[in-house]
Order: sequence, then structure tokens, then C-alpha cells
Amino acid sequence: MNFLEKIKMKKTEPDRLPPALPLYWIETSKSVSRQYQFQPDGQLSVKIVDDSRPATRRVVESFFNKFFPSGYPYSVNEGYLRYTQFRALQHFTSAALSVLSTQSLLFAAGLRPTPAQATAVSWILKDGMQHVGKLICSNLGARMDSEPKRWRILADVLYDLGTGFEVLSPLCPQLFLEMAGLGNFAKGMAVVAARATRLPIYSSFAKEGNLSDLFAKGEAISTLFNVLGIGAGIQLASTVCSTMQGKLLVGPVLSVIHIYSVCEEMRAAPVNTLNPQRTAMLVADFVKTGKISSPADLRYWEDLLFPGRLIEDAGNVKVGSALHMVVKPSKLQQLKEIFPEERFLLSSGSRQTDLILEHNATAEDALRGWLVAAFTADLEKSVDDTSASILRAAYERMDTVFRPFLSELQAKGWHTDRFLDGTGCRFAF
Repeated sequence: MNFLEKIKMKKTEPDRLPPALPLYWIETSKSVSRQYQFQPDGQLSVKIVDDSRPATRRVVESFFNKFFPSGYPYSVNEGYLRYTQFRALQHFTSAALSVLSTQSLLFAAGLRPTPAQATAVSWILKDGMQHVGKLICSNLGARMDSEPKRWRILADVLYDLGTGFEVLSPLCPQLFLEMAGLGNFAKGMAVVAARATRLPIYSSFAKEGNLSDLFAKGEAISTLFNVLGIGAGIQLASTVCSTMQGKLLVGPVLSVIHIYSVCEEMRAAPVNTLNPQRTAMLVADFVKTGKISSPADLRYWEDLLFPGRLIEDAGNVKVGSALHMVVKPSKLQQLKEIFPEERFLLSSGSRQTDLILEHNATAEDALRGWLVAAFTADLEKSVDDTSASILRAAYERMDTVFRPFLSELQAKGWHTDRFLDGTGCRFAF
């Protein structure tokens, strides 16, 4: 075969298709990264990324994941480590002094050293349950960032629950340590949730960089009315609530007023960060009316207890699902072709549309994906076509309106630099 014949044969060969994208990705959930890959037979294989790490390194990284902010050290400013080291030393010495003071107070109350030693230890163990509750609740920080109002309400419910255990403890004196321990456990969780959500709530009111002033004045009001409340409690304890029956009557009334008050507090707070619920509400309003609500307008429409409800006008979007649970191998390549430059994927189901975000996706990416899902749902009502064609049409429609939509959001006071999905699973190719 001569050279010319070889050239002719090459010309007659069909053009080769571009190589397919690799069907593997990395998902990060709860600070653990796993690599997922579809095999040729359609089976899904999973392995933990960097599983060959030494045991000491894994322990250290696990410690950092539990006790340091997500993304440390890149998510904090310089000096955070030194601040944390001395804060830990401060709390260590404070706790040791607290044990000594508790023991001395029990002795001063008339308890003798030998039997009192066991009583002091039991009392200290009771107080220790509060710290256990704090440690457990500290793992939920990302969820509190996403839904500070909900967690602030839950904090007060937990606090009232803990107080209820303590109020009921005289009914079963033989279980004093257990009742008091459970009460302190619930109060410990409540303290962490209340403190963690305080800053986002105050930040929603800060208008001129006056966050510290707002915080200080808020604490002043809290202190004043705490003192007045203590006075009212002393008066009730010496009159109506001097008996157990009186406590059982007045306690629930005070608890109902307490929870109602915190619910109204949270409804008044115009939180301006984007989470799944607020994003869905904004997109639904925009698709229906073409208008965008401000944080102050939207605050009274938020569902504070069940924020995960799906909104039909926003495309019934659910965010944070694992990619390997909602996308089939045959769909992954198609979705990447429809959204080649985007940091999100959409997977439509019969009841909901799953929005899966890449690891470095921002609120703008989440908004783009949400608008595509909402426009897709709107087009499906009037167009009888294939899902891929509808997705492409919805994507083009989103691309034409997104810039004005984003500008109006920012003008209304919404922060679009980050999306708080609350420990949702993310992926990276």
C-alpha cells in the first residue's frame, strides 16, 4: 500500500467523537471527602479521598473539623489560633476554680467533709452534663448559620425543657441527679444555640457598622429585665409558687409567654443572608410577579419551625442532596453538557428538583440554578417537549434575566457573596 492510498483511507474514516467526560467526582459532606465513580457496568464505586493518611494526621484533622470553623485556616483572619489557645486556657482554669468554689459552698451550707465529698462530686457531675450538651450542639454550627431564627427558637424551647426537669425534681427526689443532669444537658445545648445565633440576628439590624453598639445595648436590656425577672420570680416563689401545685400552674404559663416572645423577636429580624428557604421565596416572587422582596418584607413570610418545605413556584427545589443519590450515570454526561461552565447540577424528579452545588459555589451560583429550576417548572406546564430541550430553554431564559435580577437583589440589601446551605453535600470534578 503506497502513501497516497493511506491518505485516502484516513479521509474515509469517520470523524472521532470527542472523549467523554470522566464519570467520577468528589463529594464533601460533614468534612469528609469521598470519590465516587461509575464503572462501565453502571455500578458505583466509592473510596475515601486520601485514605492513606497516617493515623496521627487523621486524628489531628478530625480535631480541627470538630473544634475549628469550617475551612480553617483559610476562613479566618490571622491570630485566630493564638486567640483560641488562650481562650482554652482561660476556660480550663475557670472550670477548675468553679469546682473548688462549688465544693466550698456545699461545705458552707452545713455539709461535712466526709459525706459532702460525694455530694460535691455529684453536684459537679450534674454541672458537667451542661458541657456535654454544649459539645454536642457545637457540631451544628453550620446549620445555625443557615437558619439562625429557627435555632434561636429551639434554644429557648430546650432551655424551658431543662428548667422543667429542674422544677419537677422534687417529685422524685431519689432521681435528683438524673433530673438535674438532664436539665443541665438541655440547658447546655440551649446556651450554645443561643450564643451562636446571637451575632447573625444582631448583624441583620446593623446599618452603619454599629454591631458592637447594638450588641452592648441588647445585653444591657437583657441584664435589666433579667434582674426584674429575678425579682418577680422571688415574689412568686414566696407566694403563689410556694407549693408544687403553684409551680405546676404558673410554670407552663411563663413558658408559653417566653416561647411566644422569642418567636415574635425572630419574626422581627430582617436577616439578609441567603439560605435555601429565603432563596426559594425570592425566586418564587420573581417568577410570579417580576418583583424582589427586601429582607424586611420577607421576614414575616418565613417558616421558622419547618424551613425545608418545597415551594412549587420556585421549582420544588431541594438543595444539599448527595450527587450519587440523585443523578444516574446516563444523566451525568448530559447535565454537564447542558451546564458546561456552571458550578451546579440540576436533577428533576417526580416530586422535587435536586440542586447540587460544587464545593466553591457562591450564592450567585445557587441563584442561577434555582432560576433554571423555576423556569423549567414553568415551561413544563405549557410546553410538550423533551426534558433536555426544556432545560436548555430555561437556562437561556435565566441567562437573559440574571444580571438585572442580581443587581436588584443587591440593591434591596441581600448578601449574594455566600450561600448558607447548612452542611449540605457538595461535589467537585
